[in-house]
Amino acid sequence: MASPAPLVRNPEGALDQVRAAVGSAFIAGGEAVGELSVTVVRESIADVLTALRDTLEYQQLMEIAGVDYPERAERFEVVYHLLSVTRNHRLRVRVSTDEAMPVPTATSVYPAAGWLEREVFDMYGVVFAGHPDLRRILTDYGFAGHPFRKDFPLTGYVELRYSEAEKRVVYEPVSLPQDLRTFDFMSPWEGASYVLPGDEKAAVAPPAPSAPAPAPAPAAKPSARKPRATKADAGATPAPKKPRAPRKPKGEA
Repeated sequence: MASPAPLVRNPEGALDQVRAAVGSAFIAGGEAVGELSVTVVRESIADVLTALRDTLEYQQLMEIAGVDYPERAERFEVVYHLLSVTRNHRLRVRVSTDEAMPVPTATSVYPAAGWLEREVFDMYGVVFAGHPDLRRILTDYGFAGHPFRKDFPLTGYVELRYSEAEKRVVYEPVSLPQDLRTFDFMSPWEGASYVLPGDEKAAVAPPAPSAPAPAPAPAAKPSARKPRATKADAGATPAPKKPRAPRKPKGEA
């Protein structure tokens, strides 16, 4: 599995240092996806995080994630992602629980755990004992169930819509009405043995032949133009004009 960030090699003896710092709360540990991961006792998680912070300099709690394994007796895992800024090293700490057993809160060790534990509670239903304000943080008021559980239906239990009659958003049980349809899972390359909607258009008679193209127009005759006067003609003597007859004065017969 490729890592989305540059990997930093685990220092030699890091697992032994974690085991020594955790003590009897240590259950198992190893390297997974290029990072060190340990599993500890659920009831001792606050003491484990305190020891890792004070002894091995894991100053920051980056994330708390939940995982659901329905086939296990303790179906939930709560995973704490720690970062040591001074050592440039990351560590995952895991605990297991179920729907009934609470996990001690880590807010006294890392204040940032307040919102992170509320997210895990909202999505998985894991209870954190001692949390100062354990309420839902991502889902709506009155939401039923926990969406990240594997047995939670993809459609949920309720749906909301805007009611024109009540002029507000209303909650209703999920209703997915669907008309009866028949499906044939035939390959689209084989073709159907029945007429599909729209195939009747292919049976239309071919269009009538188009009208013949009009004959080309006759070529235009050259127009008889008066020849232009040339420079040679300009030097020729013009023809004498015929004298006009004098006009008779008015009053004469």
